Amino acid sequence: MSDGNRHKKKAMITALEKSLGVVTTACKMAGVSRATHYVWLEKDEAYREEVESIADMALDFAESKLHSQIADNNTAATIFYLKTKGKSRGYIERYDVTSNEQTIGTQTIVIGGKEIKF
Repeated sequence: MSDGNRHKKKAMITALEKSLGVVTTACKMAGVSRATHYVWLEKDEAYREEVESIADMALDFAESKLHSQIADNNTAATIFYLKTKGKSRGYIERYDVTSNEQTIGTQTIVIGGKEIKF
């Protein structure tokens, strides 16, 4: 691999880190075309592994924001977290569709074994 490609790949990795994995933004920052980025992903295993680790960093960042919202008593964030991470403890969501005249699309959330319908 030429030094130019090595430097461009390094610049792209840095740009991906700064953009939290947003490819278009990173390509503009690094001066690399999207097509070139995807060729590198396909042909360069080390590059692909670095890009994939950045995707994990972006997920970690989003998860930390969710935890911050929970700490700030954001009810929706708390419910979302429990529905996705607390299933083994009974925090599940179930949809019941009935066909009587008054109710179609009842939603039931089970929290700590208690059913809440709305």
